[in-house]
Amino acid sequence: MKLSKEELRTLFLFEALDDAQLQWLVDNGQVEEHKPGVIYNEGEDATCFYVLLSGTVSLSRTVHGENLEVSRTEQRGVYAGATQAYLGDRVPQKYPNSLRAITDCVCFVLPATEFAAIMRRWFPMALHLMEGLFFGMRNMQTLVSERERLLALGSLSAGLTHELNNPAAAAVRATSVLRDRIAGMRHKLAMVAEGCIDPNALQELVGLQEEAVKRVAQAPTLTPLQASDAEDALGDWLDSNDIAGAWDMAPTLVAGGADPQWMDHVAATVGPTNLEAAIRWLSYTLDTELLMSEITDSVTRISTLVAAAKQYSQLDRTPYQVVDVHDLLKATLVMLNSKVPSGVQVVKEFDRTIPSIPAYAAELNQVWTNMIDNALGAMGPTGTLTLRTGRDGDNIYVEIADTGPGIDPAIRPRIFEPFFTTKPVGEGTGLGLDICYRIVVNKHHGDIRVTSTPGDTRFRVLLPINPDADQ
Repeated sequence: MKLSKEELRTLFLFEALDDAQLQWLVDNGQVEEHKPGVIYNEGEDATCFYVLLSGTVSLSRTVHGENLEVSRTEQRGVYAGATQAYLGDRVPQKYPNSLRAITDCVCFVLPATEFAAIMRRWFPMALHLMEGLFFGMRNMQTLVSERERLLALGSLSAGLTHELNNPAAAAVRATSVLRDRIAGMRHKLAMVAEGCIDPNALQELVGLQEEAVKRVAQAPTLTPLQASDAEDALGDWLDSNDIAGAWDMAPTLVAGGADPQWMDHVAATVGPTNLEAAIRWLSYTLDTELLMSEITDSVTRISTLVAAAKQYSQLDRTPYQVVDVHDLLKATLVMLNSKVPSGVQVVKEFDRTIPSIPAYAAELNQVWTNMIDNALGAMGPTGTLTLRTGRDGDNIYVEIADTGPGIDPAIRPRIFEPFFTTKPVGEGTGLGLDICYRIVVNKHHGDIRVTSTPGDTRFRVLLPINPDADQ
């Protein structure tokens, strides 16, 4: 089956060709019909150049063994296949992607060798420009992408190590102090072994020790002012009972939930002869419990950070999976926590009723990272960063809002252009929002909407709940 010159001229790719050129295409091309399925596979010899006449097709790439869809379209006249045939043997003449028919499709097909020949003959100057653009852009994108990955890795590594350092240091400090307290407990046990403590009093003391451990678990959280008042009251009680070092023991006893009423109970239980020894024993017990709780909290914090890092990177999971966007947002916030200035308030307005969606989780994390980083950069040291989620028809949305100065209306249409940036030279590559657009729109078939006024800039990412519903 052949197309006429008039039919070829209706395709945007050929609309400017003259009659002789169109006749050449009629003579050398052919029309092919394809049922749903693979038209060609990535890595095969690039033998044909395809132009879509009707139907829906998708382009995909293989990344680390996973087939990732790059785009899907039904636009008449789009093309794929041997698009680099004009470069000859300077690049491998293999299909750079896979083309798949989603519905019944009709394509106009040219042999790659013939396509390369007419490109060189019909457009010699344009060919030189395209060659320079191809190799120049490839080299530039390679260098810029490597630099972007290194900067992102460095930033995230710095943030993660900063977050890990605090709980790790706390655990080390608590372990060191705990070692001293256990040494003190061993000294008390030696006194027991030598018979320095009456056996009956020892039995009562063990019972009080169990009560003290329970009080630690049930101790209320006090404000600094409340804690100070409680320590004063307990210190007065210890002084009134002639307990040496009252002001050293009072903070530990208060943190463990002790109060003057319970101390009266202790005094009544052990009697005045053994009171000071009993209180010191109980102080050691409470201090040990508090230190172990501190170590547990620190290690749990480290475990939580590691889990957040795994959630963020998705290293142990398949690229395409059903995810809860709230988990992704929380993991991203953990990774960026060190970059949030102390004067910026983070507000989370999450709609927990929205469903999980199939998505490329690690790449959505990259979207959140770029948008949050841009919002923080726009606000500076003070402001409010708001993360919202909700449902919009057949989509869920994630909205990232900041209270910065807003986006100049003159540049708003260009913010998703690659290499466009408002940052000073050397501080931005202009790829962040371009990457976001390609991930959300091209890969997830979603949308990004932007509204901006001074003090209220919002990027709303729409993601389909069931992206395969129309297949």
